[in-house]
This record gives sequence, structure tokens and C-alpha cells, in this order.
Amino acid sequence: MKGWWITFVSAFLLIHQVKAQVEPLLLYEAKQEPACKAWVDKTMDGMSLKEKVGQLFIYTIAPQNTKRNLSLLQDVVRTHKVGGLLFSGGQLRDQALLTNYAQDNAEVPLLITFDGEWGLAMRLKGTPNFSRNMTLGCIQDNQLIYEYGKEVARECKELGVHVNFAPVADVNINPNNPVINTRSFGEDPYLVAEKVVAYAKGLESGGVLSVSKHFPGHGDTDVDSHKALPVLPFTRARLDSVELYPFKQVIKAGLGGIMVGHLQVPSLDNSSLPASLSKNVITGLLIDELKFKGLVFTDALAMKGVSSTENVCVQALNAGNDLLLAPRNIKTEIEGVMKAIEKGVLSEEMINEKCRKVLTYKYALGAYRKKKINLSGLEERISTPQTSGLIEKLHAASVTVLGNRKRILPFHYSADTLTVISIGVPKSDEVFVQELAKYGPVINFRLTKETNDSVRRSIIHRIADSRRVVVSVTTRTIKGFSPFLATLSLNAPTVYAIFTPFTTLDQLPSLSSAASVVLGHSVEPDVQKHVAGVLYGVSSASGRLSASIPKQFKAGEGITITPATPQYYAPEELSMSSGVLNRIDSIVQDGISAGAFPGCQVYVLKNGKIVYDKSFGSFTYDKNAHKVQSDDLYDLASLSKTTGTLLAVMKLYDKGKFNLTDKISTYLPYLKGTDKENITINELLFHQSGLPSTIFFYKEAIDKDSYAGAFLKSKKDNLHTIQVGKNLYASSSYNFKEGLVSSKPSDVYDINVADDFWLNRSFRQEEERMLAEAPLKDKVYRYSCVNFILLKEMVERISGEAMDKLLYREYFRPMKLERLTYLPLRKFSKEQIAPTVKNDFLRRKSPVLQGYVHDEAAAFFGGVSGNAGLFGSASEVAAVYQMLLNGGTYNGRRYLSEATCHLFTTATSNISRRGLGFDKPDMKDVEKNPCAESAPASVFGHTGFTGTCAWADPDNDMVYVFLSNRVYPNAWNNKLGRMNIRPKIQQVLYDALGH
Repeated sequence: MKGWWITFVSAFLLIHQVKAQVEPLLLYEAKQEPACKAWVDKTMDGMSLKEKVGQLFIYTIAPQNTKRNLSLLQDVVRTHKVGGLLFSGGQLRDQALLTNYAQDNAEVPLLITFDGEWGLAMRLKGTPNFSRNMTLGCIQDNQLIYEYGKEVARECKELGVHVNFAPVADVNINPNNPVINTRSFGEDPYLVAEKVVAYAKGLESGGVLSVSKHFPGHGDTDVDSHKALPVLPFTRARLDSVELYPFKQVIKAGLGGIMVGHLQVPSLDNSSLPASLSKNVITGLLIDELKFKGLVFTDALAMKGVSSTENVCVQALNAGNDLLLAPRNIKTEIEGVMKAIEKGVLSEEMINEKCRKVLTYKYALGAYRKKKINLSGLEERISTPQTSGLIEKLHAASVTVLGNRKRILPFHYSADTLTVISIGVPKSDEVFVQELAKYGPVINFRLTKETNDSVRRSIIHRIADSRRVVVSVTTRTIKGFSPFLATLSLNAPTVYAIFTPFTTLDQLPSLSSAASVVLGHSVEPDVQKHVAGVLYGVSSASGRLSASIPKQFKAGEGITITPATPQYYAPEELSMSSGVLNRIDSIVQDGISAGAFPGCQVYVLKNGKIVYDKSFGSFTYDKNAHKVQSDDLYDLASLSKTTGTLLAVMKLYDKGKFNLTDKISTYLPYLKGTDKENITINELLFHQSGLPSTIFFYKEAIDKDSYAGAFLKSKKDNLHTIQVGKNLYASSSYNFKEGLVSSKPSDVYDINVADDFWLNRSFRQEEERMLAEAPLKDKVYRYSCVNFILLKEMVERISGEAMDKLLYREYFRPMKLERLTYLPLRKFSKEQIAPTVKNDFLRRKSPVLQGYVHDEAAAFFGGVSGNAGLFGSASEVAAVYQMLLNGGTYNGRRYLSEATCHLFTTATSNISRRGLGFDKPDMKDVEKNPCAESAPASVFGHTGFTGTCAWADPDNDMVYVFLSNRVYPNAWNNKLGRMNIRPKIQQVLYDALGH
């Protein structure tokens, strides 16, 4: 019985959903109410044919409380019995008075419409003023757009309005459009559609009909349809992908109204008829093809695009429109429709059908109740504190940061004076300047139209030595200031704070050379405060440009600034030379050009502050490959030893869980009774345990009977065609042991080696056996991955949990290092992770190894191993080393004791350069030194096989991280090492310190 009920409910919901797609939701729900049909039938029965025709007209009248206007309104309502009214601009209270008066005089309740694209303020003074659509188009959170639509609906209902002629669904891809422009949400049809649907849903959820306009699309015209008839000379394919797309989404979303524009579209109708009068466009395309069943409105019929057309209302109805908006002469047009019915040009059946639809909508929108507007407290009910709060939210969400070269934003608190050049009316940005002064000293210079050349030259002279300059723009007429700004050649980076609509910014070509541009869009005090906060990283900015700024910025551009955004310091503020640091760029570019690596990240901290952070190149050498971003992840290879495993070891040592002189066999019983029994933890960390550099665990997984001869050979032959090293080739044909490998995971196959490559969990026992039986040599310095594999095993035995979980709990999560992780594909897509090798000989099903650890030993441990397996971005690797430099603290929280940090980062072996787990500079042998020549002996860190390194310098409080995938596409490419790129970059840092 229960199953039947679920099936029934599911079927009902599906029918409801399908119905809603065919018929707008407001209309569909109203038709389900028996009371609706009863009211519509009763009203229709009491009307003459002429009165039914009148219901299809919306008359425009000024909201002026004068005798003449009241007389005109009474005539329109009583004599012509129009279906609705549209008030033009005026006062709020006057419109309310006239609405009450009109409804009192109407036999059939009137549909009160409003042209409020940005709310009531578009027509009525003293009402809440929302931003234009092009500004709102910068907002990323469409829920805010929905809330905005719902708020506008609330205000409309307070004023007795049932229909809002909004939103504009035109895609404004023509910057010279004289009529749409900032009324559009932008130039991307997909983003415009999202905003249009969100706003329209907000309106209709608030009980006000949305009317998306101007079908089939008014965005790419340079003619104002108020003055002439624009032509859209586009193919149907182009219209489908751009102009029509938002309207299709409106229909799909079950929204209720569409307005047809006065536009000539030859590909839809090859006659000279405008779309608003074209049966091909309205009935053929909008109604029959696109299946729109809601109310179709004409644009205002008094506009010059159609006003000279004879019998314009007859043609509009015949084309498929339901409601006729603002004809020039209401009496003449109604008579014209009546004559057309008499002559059979229009049918009475059509009039009845359209009238019934209009009345049904009147019921759906609550107009049938004739609710009187309460004039007492009307202004307070419309302009509420909640409304002001929403406007401020929309303002803040639309703020857009462009450029941000050299990570100039957010500013850091500094004793240095911030120079602000204000362009505009005196005191227009006073709030902004006062807010900036809360973060540090400010000196303010103001330019107006009256500022003469000598004063301008004086300003340039006085700010020549400024370290940071902000240009504040509060005037739309900025063209006259362009020459001054173009000659503003400063040593300091310049940030523009723009408090005007960004469509005026093509007048400022100097923006393209600015360090950063912050678009506030408005001069309102709350915007000025918010932009000041964005400059200092106290407030957030997440906007993206909704339309291009010609020749400077493209639609979609923008970066996110939040309180968590790292602050960049000019090198000079930390006693380093930016000119010298710029040499890093050429070293890296030389490496990329030589094919040493396809791309990389370079990150430098001085005194815990960012002085260099750049990403270069791409993931691969392919022309269209992904460009490296600062948050991309790299396989750290052996850098995992110190950035992962060693942190876990230090944490357990800090807690007193073991001593460095303890034998590893104390914690790994399978080593007891072997020649490894007496190896100490100290010896493992110093790489002087006697263990081999590596163990080829994978060889034990391969069926030796599946290939002929040796598995690896130094020369290529018919049986060994897969190159795995410079002079090393693997067998071309081999199989894994039966029952050891599966293409799908299960309780038995739970070791994930690569895509569609799962290893039997029993292989862990084989790995322990191989560790126990590994050949032991003399205890000299011999760098060994096996040492750290055993340390990881020890960590897990002592802690009782997987090492990656311990590290996440103790370090990565509290340090907010979300991009430092083992098994990265659990959190990130491959597109965010740099690939390593192509055509790996072990993981043959993966043409490119991406997101899986490159190291074979770590791979056969399931990607979490002591020697490798960690992935990360340069900034998050640097955070770990900064914590160690800080003596175990980071962002005010302690992670390790100062004593433990000091011991592990300073202790060195008696027989080699190695530290306790860390690598160190070789002060005796330049050829073997992994660091720059100028690096002091105190430096600690590590390098990685994939082309990575991280070095921390306690003497200079400096951290340097270099991450690349030099192993792509072939692991034997060692140009990175031969060109000495990593030490060369590190040497630049020391050269920069000397200036």
C-alpha cells in the first residue's frame, strides 16, 4: 500500500511539473481553484463584447491628483472600461490616491501595471533606489537577485500594483546600444538568463506578475525604438544562441509574462513588420514553437517604432498579443478593434479567449478583490530598514575587483602614508577617505574641473615618492581627467576606486595600466565604506564583470577578495629589492622555453609576509593546456617527507611517544629477529640506517611468467619498448599476478593505485615482508625512501590512526590548508592537479598520470606513504615551513613546542649534511649543494623528484617554495637539475636581500 502511495504522489508531482512547463505556474494554480472559474465566468457573462475588448487595453496616465487628470481617468475607466492602467512618473502618494479612485470607478477590477525595472524608484520619487541591472549582473549569488525581486514585489503590492514590466531579458552585447545598455544584466546570454529567471521568480513568489522584455531581444541594436524601428540582421542560429536564450529559460521556468519589442527581425519575418505586430514572431515563434502560454504584452504602442502604423491594435491582437500597452488614442483604437470584428478580421472567439485569460490572471494576482491602498504610513511601509539592508547587500555583492597585479590588494596596515587622489565634486568621496584613515595615515588631493595645470603638476610632484596611491573617481564626466591620469607615472602601484557606473570607464584608458581597479558602481556612503574595507581585506568582494569595458577588461573578469585573502607586501617594505626579484621571471621563462618543465609556482615569504607569488606556464606543453593558477595542486614527491611524514613524527615526539634512540623494531614487530632490529629512529631520520634507497614493491605484483627475459633492460629491443628512464626500458608485455588486481574497488581490493587499478589488500603483508627482507648495507649516509616508509608505519602503529588523518586533524585542518592533501581526487578534479608522466609503464590504463602519486612505491601503498604521496599548492606548503620557522606557531595557534622545532630543524648528522629528516645546504661541496651558494647553514627543507623544493631560512626569516611537474611527459627529463633552476631562483632571493 505504501509503495502505491509513493508512486501516486510521484506521478502527481511529475504531472504538475510538466503542466507548469506548458502553462505558467500562476495561471495553472489559479485554474485549479473552482472559485477562479466561477468569478471569471460570472464576470464574462456580465460584459458586452466592447467591454471585453476594453479589457485588453492598458492605458497610460500620469499620477497627478488634479481635476483634469481625475476627469480623464474617470472617462477611461467608466466609458472605455480598460482592463488596466500604467502610471507614468510622479509622486508615490498621488499614484496611490489615483489607484484607489480608479478601482472605485471600475466595474471590473483594474490590472495595475508598473514599469519598475529597478524598482519603484524608476518612476516614483522618494522610493527605494536599487542598482541598475548591469551592476546587479556582477553579483554571483543569484539568491540575492531572487530576494531583490521578492522585495520589489512586496513594495508593488503595498502600492496596489499587480504587474511589473520587468526584468529586461535583453543581452546587451552592443556597447553603443542607446536604449538598453545598463538596463540589461550583461552580455553573456547564460548569465543574463540566470539573473532574469531569479528576479522574475522573486517577483512572482511575491504575488506580482513578471514581464520579461523585449522579445525576441533588444540587446544588439544601436537604434532607440522610442524614436525609430531597430533592425536585428541576425540568423536564426544566432538568435537562438544569444537573443532568444533568456526568454527560453523564462518559459521553461514557468514564468507568466513576456513583452514583445518593436524590432524588425528579417530572419523571423521577411516583411517590414516589427516583431510586436508580427504573427510569425508572436504566434509562430513565441506561442507555437516556444510554447509560451502566459500573457503577451506589446511594448508601448505610442513609441515611434510602431505609432504611425494604421490600426496598430488590430494588427497587434491578430499577431497574438494579449494586452495592448499605451496606444495613442484609446477611443479610436477600441473602435478600430470593434470594426475589425465586424469585418471578420478579428474573431469574437479570439476576444473571448484573450479576455478570459486576462481575467484569470486578475484572479491569480488578487486584483479581483479590489483591495484599497491604505494611505496611512504608506511611505514607511515601502521604505523599511529591511529594504535598506537588502540594498546594501546588493551593493556589496556587486563590488568587483579587476586586475590586482602583484597582489597589491588587500593592503596591509602600515605606518606609510596612503595617497588618495579624489576626482569629482568636493566631498563626494569624503566617507571613503575617512574610512581609509581608520587603517592608517592618509593624505588626500582633490581634482575638479576647475583644478588648473599648475595645481595638477604640483600634485604629481608631491606624490612622486608615495608607496601606495588610490585614485577615487566619483564623477561620470571623467574624460577631461584622462590626460592627467595617463601621465601619472609613479613608482608606486596605483589602485582605482570607481564609484560610478562602469559603462563610463572607456573614458579612462589609464585603467589598463593600473595595479588594480575596484568597481563600487555607486557613490552611496555604504558603498564607499565597503570599498575601503575591500582595499584592506576587511570586507569581501566577489563580483565578476557583467559586460566588457572596451579594450581594457572582458566580461567575466574579476577576482575574489575576502578577509582570508593573503596580504602581499612590496619587497622594499621588507628590505628586499623588487627589481632584483623580477629576475626570477626570466629564470623560470628560460626553463619553460628549454623544456625543463611546462609550468610552475614560485612562492616566497619574508618575515611571514608574501613578497613573491607567481604562477608560470601550463600543465603541459600543449598549446591550449590549462594555465597554472596559484591554487593548482602539484605532486610534491619527496617533499612529502618533510611536509607530511616528518610533521607526524615531530608531533608524536612532542607528545613523548618515543625517543630518537628507540629502535624502530619496538614499534614494527615484523622487523624483530631481522638485521633491521637495531636500526634507530635517529638513523632513519639521518638517512644512515643502511637500508637501500628504494624497494621495487611493484615487482612482487607482476607475474614473472608473463614476460620473457628480464623485466627491465638498459637497451630497447622488441621485448622492451617502454622507456622508463634515460637508459632503461621495461617489458612490453606483462601481467599482474592472478587475483591481485581489479578494475573496481571492493572490501578485498581497496588499495587504489590509479584509474581502474585496485590492488588486493593482501599485498600489504607482501610489503611488510619485503621491508623485513630488504638487504642491509653499512651505515653510511645513503638517501633512502625506505627510511621514511618505515617512519610512516611507525607513526600509524603509535597513533592508532592513518597518517593522512592524523596530519589533517593536527595540522592541515586547523591551519586551514585545504589544498595540502593525500589522495587529492577525493576533494579535487583532475583539472586542478598538474599531471606527471604520460604512458606510465605500470599504470597502463591511464594515458596521463594525474591526481595519483607518481612514485611507484607510494602508489602501491595506496597513495599515502612516508616517502611520497602528498599534493599541494606552493602557498600551503610555505605555510607549513613558516610554522616551523615560527617555532611551532601559526596564526596565533601552537602546533609544536619550540624545543621540538629547534631540535629537528637544527640538528645535523656527524657524517653528512643531513638534518633530522630535513635536507640542509652542503657547505663543503658546491657540486652536491642543493641550495644557493649564499644560503646559510641554518637553512632546512627538501627537494622532490617531480621538480619541487621548499627551503626555510631562520637567519633571514624567509621561506622559498618551487613546485613544478618537470617529469611531464617523461620522468627522465632532468633539464631542471642541469640548468640549476631551483638554486638559481633561491640565489636571487639572497641577491635581493643585499640591496
